[in-house]
Amino acid sequence: MASLISCPHCGARPKEEFSIRGDAGLARPAPDAGAEAWFDYVYLRDNPRGRHSEYWHHSSGCRRWLIVERDTVTHAVHGVRDAALSKLGGEPA
Repeated sequence: MASLISCPHCGARPKEEFSIRGDAGLARPAPDAGAEAWFDYVYLRDNPRGRHSEYWHHSSGCRRWLIVERDTVTHAVHGVRDAALSKLGGEPA
């Protein structure tokens, strides 16, 4: 059976419909931050073990950005919410 992601807009969909875009907890530097801060932001990434929140794009469905909390060891999905609602203080879906 394929791995399914519970899209808050489309329901349970195969993971192949999504594109993973990276760490949802990464803070963007201020526009006037130095070159070192921008280098770190663009090129350096942690490789966490365990639960981690990531941006996923439902590219073959509703085309919404989601935040997926998953375990990087077991690949179990623990939660999915709309990224736009998360930024606006909305409740996770």
